[in-house]
Amino acid sequence: MKFQTGLKEKDVTSEEIFKDRRNILKGLGFVGASLLLSQVPVKAESLSDELTPENKITGYNNFYEFGWDKSDPARYQNRFKSDPWQVVIDGEVNAPITLDLDDLNKIAQEERIYRFRCVEAWSMVIPWLGFPLSALLKLADPTSEARYVAFETLYDPAQFPNQGGGSFGGFSFPYVEGLTIEEAMHPLTFMSMGLYGKKLLPQNGAPLRLVVPWKYGFKSIKSIVKITLTKHQPRTTWNMSAPHEYGFYANVNPNVSHPRWSQASERIIGTEGLFGAKRRNTELFNGYSEVASLYTGMDLKKNY
Repeated sequence: MKFQTGLKEKDVTSEEIFKDRRNILKGLGFVGASLLLSQVPVKAESLSDELTPENKITGYNNFYEFGWDKSDPARYQNRFKSDPWQVVIDGEVNAPITLDLDDLNKIAQEERIYRFRCVEAWSMVIPWLGFPLSALLKLADPTSEARYVAFETLYDPAQFPNQGGGSFGGFSFPYVEGLTIEEAMHPLTFMSMGLYGKKLLPQNGAPLRLVVPWKYGFKSIKSIVKITLTKHQPRTTWNMSAPHEYGFYANVNPNVSHPRWSQASERIIGTEGLFGAKRRNTELFNGYSEVASLYTGMDLKKNY
């Protein structure tokens, strides 16, 4: 199997260069940096968004396989091994395939800066390194019967200490997620293997995680070992745990409150000061309006 050679780690932009480049672009009056920061013409974010500091991105995480607190993933990730690794792509495909890290690293990679919005009403701005999900799925040649894409996280209590503790409030492992095929093939939908020019750490979903910037963060499943294309809508972890709170689509929507809190605004991680973190008004689809056509005619309150 042949792949286009991608960027090497030495070619990827560091945190300092990211910030310097943004300042230069701002000084030149550019209203958007995505065309210059990535190899494809997709919207990344506005220059008014400041990148979240790397230590916040790697130290403030929801990854319940490691524990329920935000600091648990960084604290308990030492037993996790992301190499060797394999990802199976099967189901409604003409060419089922199993890829290892060498295969994944041969897929052409690019940098993208995306807003990340958690359902808990906090947000970050993260510089990811990876490739479009569509590039990965095309390797398996989806059939015309593929209407959804299901994802599964590694299940291994020896590496994920919280997986050995059973379910919690209806939450059980392994973590599973899903997208429609149209969502999965959209140019914005991304598979990340790194951030800030470095390989992903375990707490951020090493070695391979999904990034869907217009959806709440729980859709962006981490440490993926299996991708199955299917005719039927797959079950998803949070929807099984609390279906009245977490729907299948999970699109960022300031007009649809969570049953226990408003989604109208968000706390910006990395801006903490004397009076707390700065807040911003939440935007529909997290500001990525180009995906609106995926939901034409859909009731976004019913299909939350």
